[in-house]
Amino acid sequence: MTPVSPVPPISVDPQERPRDARAALARLETAVTRVVHGKPAVVRLAVAALAARGHILIEDVPGVGKTTMARALARALGGTFRRIQFTSDLLPSDILGVSIFNQETARFEFRRGPIFANVVLADEINRTTPRTQSSLLEAMSEGRVSIDTHTHELDQPFMVIATQNPLEHFGTYPLPESQMDRFLLRLRMGYPSPADERRVVTAAQLEDPVEAIEPVVDAADVAAIQTACARVRVEDALLDYAQRLVAATRESPFLALGVSPRGFQGWYRAGKARALVAGRDYAVPDDFKETAIPALAHRLVLSGGSAGEPLGRAREEAERVMNELLERIPVPA
Repeated sequence: MTPVSPVPPISVDPQERPRDARAALARLETAVTRVVHGKPAVVRLAVAALAARGHILIEDVPGVGKTTMARALARALGGTFRRIQFTSDLLPSDILGVSIFNQETARFEFRRGPIFANVVLADEINRTTPRTQSSLLEAMSEGRVSIDTHTHELDQPFMVIATQNPLEHFGTYPLPESQMDRFLLRLRMGYPSPADERRVVTAAQLEDPVEAIEPVVDAADVAAIQTACARVRVEDALLDYAQRLVAATRESPFLALGVSPRGFQGWYRAGKARALVAGRDYAVPDDFKETAIPALAHRLVLSGGSAGEPLGRAREEAERVMNELLERIPVPA
């Protein structure tokens, strides 16, 4: 796919250039739903992840629109876009870049890898080795990469959208807990309704619908969105509720590992982002309840889990435990 026109890193103070963050989010949501039919809740969560400065793992069977949604969001955002097809022979340098000796200048020059983009699509991320998977950790956590003795800052905004098939485990390398913890949300697409499936089939006959998407926000819009998300209000009673739920995951006999402080922080940001996408500058219990499973379930480790257990089965069991906790912990009035 031909990359969209690049935009410079964010350098505009949102206070000096007022932007309507909620209007920008609505434009993003509308643009993506034009090609991702029948999945408004999934699109809304993906847009919320951007508002919360997070990354997304889209986990589902092949052919349901994982890559389409990632491409559509990247096109609507503008900026630079790179797609990395993860394979067993992919090396960290293929992602981050490499230093090459220039004989004319007698100096090493750094050639930037595809990680240096505003939106990076990590396609089938579990098909590469743990060593290559781990090369993304610093980039996803800190927005920079270290090569040799030098640290290179990534362009902002920066977002990784990864995909993987949860049912196929032959020739794959399951993501370790440390890698899963870097994804703000894990999303599922699911099959479309019969009417939406007809629209998908007929729309793709003459041209790729994603290529028709024009950027609807710029760098300053994204900065305003992320600033507005950080300012969403969360009452103490709601924060107490979230903390009780997190504590319950650490005490559950069904879980070997509950939600970490980083996971709690991610859920907190996701709940605020969901409120902003809904058009509010304050959070309500539904914002946290509806983001609990996408933000927390993939961070849980089941008690007595098998190393060879398919991802789909483990995911369903983790979500079942989370649902039980959500039903048991009382919601603040």
